[in-house]
Amino acid sequence: MKQFNATWKQGDTSRQAHRDLPEGSFEREVGREGFTGPSTRIYHRRPPTGWSSIEGHLKPRAFDLREIPVSLLPWSSVGILQNDFTHISVWKCHSNMQSLARNADGDLVLFVHAGSGDLFCDFGHLHIERGDYVVIPRGTMWRIDVTEAMYLLLIEATEAQFQLPDRGMLGNHAIFDPAKLDTPEIDSAFLGQQDESDWIVQIKKANQITNMTFAYNPLDAVGWTGDLVPVRINVRDILPVNSHRYHLPPSAHTTFITERFMISTFVPRPFETDESAIKVPFFHNNEDYDEVIFFHDGDFFSRDHFDAGMMTFHPSGITHGPHPGALKRIFKQPDSHTNEVAVMVDSRDPLEVTTDEYDIDGYARSWRTH
Repeated sequence: MKQFNATWKQGDTSRQAHRDLPEGSFEREVGREGFTGPSTRIYHRRPPTGWSSIEGHLKPRAFDLREIPVSLLPWSSVGILQNDFTHISVWKCHSNMQSLARNADGDLVLFVHAGSGDLFCDFGHLHIERGDYVVIPRGTMWRIDVTEAMYLLLIEATEAQFQLPDRGMLGNHAIFDPAKLDTPEIDSAFLGQQDESDWIVQIKKANQITNMTFAYNPLDAVGWTGDLVPVRINVRDILPVNSHRYHLPPSAHTTFITERFMISTFVPRPFETDESAIKVPFFHNNEDYDEVIFFHDGDFFSRDHFDAGMMTFHPSGITHGPHPGALKRIFKQPDSHTNEVAVMVDSRDPLEVTTDEYDIDGYARSWRTH
């Protein structure tokens, strides 16, 4: 809905967002409600991220998370960002979990950045591997047997649940068909791990741990029926929406949603082909959301000198957009397709940085050209 049910204009503008820019100008979108509410595009003489310095809690942050320590359990993962509605952490798991985990605070998404293993839970067995999203409903008991050293991104929906976004006029089968979601199976591997050994379940509630001991493996189901169940989908199965004439906003790539934040996935797609269409993310002030991007694989065409295993954090209130190197390719790309896989979290509520240990020094100055 338009805030005043009207559109005004001044000076040199384009009649179509994200293309046909006035010569020599740089477009900045100021918007509300992500990219779906009232918005205005302002055309600047210079890139709007060209500050000479910035200090304060709103400055952009980046984290090099490739060398985080190994831990045995997810509740010992390295926390990076959090608020009352989500916790974002990274977890290196190199050996089998010797205890079960249960999150009583909310749903949990595991994104497998590296490695592979077997997830056993109340509902059965799932083999999980690089590029998998696994949505684990609140209260589910689970553990992982590692087959190849694993690195996982953990995204918790505190006091909430993950759902699929409304695809609108694209229909329910766009991006990925819900039929592509895999569920755990009560197979021979699951039945084979049911033993009479002592097992501890570590239950996280209000970020405190309660240990519950069983004299047998409580993952002893023989069957289940219902629609509350862990699901898995791999980034290979995500089919991006694309326009060859217009750069779509990040919200077009939403994968999962909650009431207070969303998860989107960037996967390889064709670049826009019209000469006057911009071919990098447009500068924007997304005033209602903090933005986090975890870089998983490939070449990150909007960032200079970024590698897989790094993460950026852009609080609302600060303009962000492509780095100077990427901006040189705004209208002409050397390749026909993007070659990146990244996970984005857009949070309606401000996020707090929980550690300075992995900061990339100078990231806030990386848009400077002189």
